[in-house]
Amino acid sequence: MPIPSPNINARSYALVDQLTGKVLAENNAHERVEPASITKVMTVYVAGQALASGLISLDDEVVVSEKAWKMEGSRMFIEVGTRVTVDQLLDGIIVQSGNDASVALAEHVAGTEEIFASQMNEQARKLGMKDSSFANATGLPDPGTYTTAYDLTLLARALVRDFPELYQRFSHKEFTYNEIHQPNRNRLLYRDPSVDGIKTGHTSSAGYCLLSSAQRDGMRLIAAVMGTDSDTARTEASQALINYGYRFYETRELYPAGAVVTQPRVWGGASENVRAGVLRAVNLVVPRGRYEDMKATARIDEPLKAPLAQGQPVGAIVLTLDDKTIEEVPLQALDAVDEGSLFSRLYDEFMLLFE
Repeated sequence: MPIPSPNINARSYALVDQLTGKVLAENNAHERVEPASITKVMTVYVAGQALASGLISLDDEVVVSEKAWKMEGSRMFIEVGTRVTVDQLLDGIIVQSGNDASVALAEHVAGTEEIFASQMNEQARKLGMKDSSFANATGLPDPGTYTTAYDLTLLARALVRDFPELYQRFSHKEFTYNEIHQPNRNRLLYRDPSVDGIKTGHTSSAGYCLLSSAQRDGMRLIAAVMGTDSDTARTEASQALINYGYRFYETRELYPAGAVVTQPRVWGGASENVRAGVLRAVNLVVPRGRYEDMKATARIDEPLKAPLAQGQPVGAIVLTLDDKTIEEVPLQALDAVDEGSLFSRLYDEFMLLFE
């Protein structure tokens, strides 16, 4: 039975498996949209790079500039001239969506928000976010700030993978600074225990947007829902999209790291055969309940001739379901194979004439 499409009322959306990057559902996922405050996920990612490199530390005290203090929209309510730690600013950005905190952190990392924005764009390029651009650290409307639902899933996957300790902060439901208590605007955190992040966004032109993530039974999904009509609408659409993913799909490990799939013939080599398989674990998203129905077939790029380097592609593992190819996984040489003696190479060349 074919898997139905989800009924999601949004300008665009994308649902992606965290581990494999497989797109499970999408509509207008590559259409350019305004990210609004979801921009701050990239702000946090760039700050994570600065923390990892030692450029800044969580204990750094940041002197709040007048520009940061004057920021409009959602705020952490930091005061000009006061000192705020990077640790506090991160929570102010993640939980309170503070525009003031975003600018203060950007200035601390890069000197100016403009230079910080260029770093955001550099990271976007490295992450493969081909249809994204950032003009500021806040997500306030600017012609130079745009993204797509799909690009935002790339960003969320990178944050979860590269900076899990920062991602964990997106699960915090509240934050208090200067005796001002503010809740996290991501309502999914309060209604679905499997949801542990990540960020809301809203402007009049962008509509109500939500980038969210959930984990159930070891499977993490990333959902980006853009351009809905209300806070309730973005919450309901995101919940429906996440539930759809878990209802119809599951992630399974096809091969563990180092698994040997086959041992094909090598011509002209010091060894007659090479162990062929996967150096890294291979995980696969399949329709729920259909894993046992899948078939895996090794296809070798024959003839294989020495020398072969470890990790060199030597073919593919072809995965089929209901006689349809659903994915091809590179088949790698698990060992290096040097050239054989002159005699053995000449002999193998002769024998190849009859293959």
